[in-house]
Amino acid sequence: MFNRFDRYVARNVVAATLITEIILVALYFGIIFINKLGGIQGNYGVGASFIYQCLRIPWRIYQFAPLSVLLGALIGLGNMAASNELTAMRAAGCSIARLTFSAIKPLLVISLLVMAMGQWVIPSSEQAAQDYRATKQQQGQEVDSTDNGLWQLDHGNAYHFDAIRSNGTLLGIVRYEFDGTRLIEADTAQSGTYDHQQRQWILHNVQRTNFNNDSVSPSHTDTMLWQTDLTPTLLSRMLIDPQTQSISSLWDLAHYQRDQHTSSSTTSLYMWQKILQPLSFISLMLMAASFVFGPLRSKSASTRIFIGVVIGLCIHYLQQIMAPLSLLYGILPVLAVLLPIVLCTLLGLYLFSKNK
Repeated sequence: MFNRFDRYVARNVVAATLITEIILVALYFGIIFINKLGGIQGNYGVGASFIYQCLRIPWRIYQFAPLSVLLGALIGLGNMAASNELTAMRAAGCSIARLTFSAIKPLLVISLLVMAMGQWVIPSSEQAAQDYRATKQQQGQEVDSTDNGLWQLDHGNAYHFDAIRSNGTLLGIVRYEFDGTRLIEADTAQSGTYDHQQRQWILHNVQRTNFNNDSVSPSHTDTMLWQTDLTPTLLSRMLIDPQTQSISSLWDLAHYQRDQHTSSSTTSLYMWQKILQPLSFISLMLMAASFVFGPLRSKSASTRIFIGVVIGLCIHYLQQIMAPLSLLYGILPVLAVLLPIVLCTLLGLYLFSKNK
């Protein structure tokens, strides 16, 4: 599968990709760590914030993998072009298409490793990170609401959850019960544990408020039963960023959202992004190779890298805005994911066609 030329090209491209990945993750780690220092309080101090960011490093590696592939290919192939190694290979009978395919081959292995990380490693590491932060942010018997909280509709009632631990304990539950459009009851619970035999939640330290026509009646109870189809597994998938979840989890979550008659476009979009990630890597490599062999080959390496960064960021932000656009205009999620890949591939082929 890999001859001598293939191995040499692959070694240069993979080495440049790994170095680029390490630099991007390290830079972003420092930036996000400093940025989050303003939100520390109580038990969640500087040390806890540092550990939390360390637990999220697998997700950062996954997040920057596409940009690292683009820049790594630019740097690896660019260095070979600058030292006339590509010229020597072409003189030895290797065509541009053959050299490009040699650079794409190792990406198939990398894409499989990244997909495996997204399927098994990242969901566990993200759950551990959220669990650690939720535990540290507990102040005595109080639970602070965080930006990872979730609003959810279930059988006509509105719920808000602050966080869920890896052991299935739910923190900070608020329930609003409506009669049509009129609020009739509000419950606030400190925590909840799930009874798997009875398939119900047991809420602890519950504050209840009944809203009558002309009065408000507060009450308190130590425990209260809550019957719902929301299991700890399902709530974990809903509370954790869908971008960091596995393909199977996103599939189940999308089906639940459809059953609840809520939009599953964003969830499906992230699922298709993970499924089609190998095609995304190939399109980025194709575009990077077109920078080296196409009309930009006469430009300096710094110019090619700068253009690659700009285009890579444009593709990244295009993927980010496709979620709200697919929701707003009813675009099929699979088409929304394929659009940046097709545009990237067409741009690469166009630049190859300009090769003289």
